[in-house]
Amino acid sequence: MTKKKIISVMIPTYNEEENVRPIYEAVRNEITKSLPEYGYEILFIDNKSQDKTRSIIEDICAEDKCVRAIFNTRNFGQFNSPYYGIIHTSGDCTITICADFQDPVEMIPTFVHEWEKGYKIVIGRKTKSQENRMVYFLRGCYYKLIHKMSSVEIIEQFTGFGLYDCSFVNTLRDLKDPTPFIRGIVAELGPERKEVEYTQPMRRAGKTHNNWYTLFDAAMLSFTSYTKTGMRVAEFLGFITAVLSFIIGLIYLVAKLICWDKFVAGYAPTMIAIFFIGGVQLTFMGFLGEYIMAMNARLMNRPLVIEEKRINFECDSESSIPTCVT
Repeated sequence: MTKKKIISVMIPTYNEEENVRPIYEAVRNEITKSLPEYGYEILFIDNKSQDKTRSIIEDICAEDKCVRAIFNTRNFGQFNSPYYGIIHTSGDCTITICADFQDPVEMIPTFVHEWEKGYKIVIGRKTKSQENRMVYFLRGCYYKLIHKMSSVEIIEQFTGFGLYDCSFVNTLRDLKDPTPFIRGIVAELGPERKEVEYTQPMRRAGKTHNNWYTLFDAAMLSFTSYTKTGMRVAEFLGFITAVLSFIIGLIYLVAKLICWDKFVAGYAPTMIAIFFIGGVQLTFMGFLGEYIMAMNARLMNRPLVIEEKRINFECDSESSIPTCVT
């Protein structure tokens, strides 16, 4: 008897009490209905939810032994926790999907069919979105900017939603990157991929946990990980500013020596020059700080997350994680 292939679905959660059971039921029903020849494993990784998310996940795990859970001791951020979840799946392929239904569950069969054709990575790429138009526009501008500045191809409008073959999951396990950026890693290290276009729907329920700070954090992580542009621009602009300042200084010195009092009257030009140079310095000190923080995080090599609890992992061995077959 041929053993069923296993599809692992990794779902990160944070305060998703209204969505966690519906997303579980939607994923389970989609696989059992559209892909009956496959077994499934669903792994929830919770980033220290403050609502009823964890208790609902515990109930689901008690009902369905093919559902597993990892509870973190605190919120480890929007990148570390999902990455940790991916490397702790055990199927022949792993699909990452958000709990808020903005990643269409109906695309799971499409991903799997493309995977069966030989693609090791199948990703969803947004071509339209029902989210805030301004946010979508700015996100598109960011992708285009980072794409032009980076030596690595950055995938536009890719959030991490997709299917990854177990061979690529093994690559992720071997990276040992304490600040992983899965969107960049897929572009940089991933094998040939298939891109499937989709329209991103609105969040089903609850409030988004993304804000301008988290979006900026994502932008800076990709910026410092995959471009040298920030420091190069700082270097050239600093040099140009220094040359211009030297020339202006000479002009004012000559003007002062020839008693061109009208031209040099007052302190306005000096103050303008000081504030301009100070602003340039502070801006690029900020860029430098971002690079240093990224380097510091990698040098400290802290764990991706600290686990508080695992559910339905009791039968694991050190070398492998046995899978459920339906």
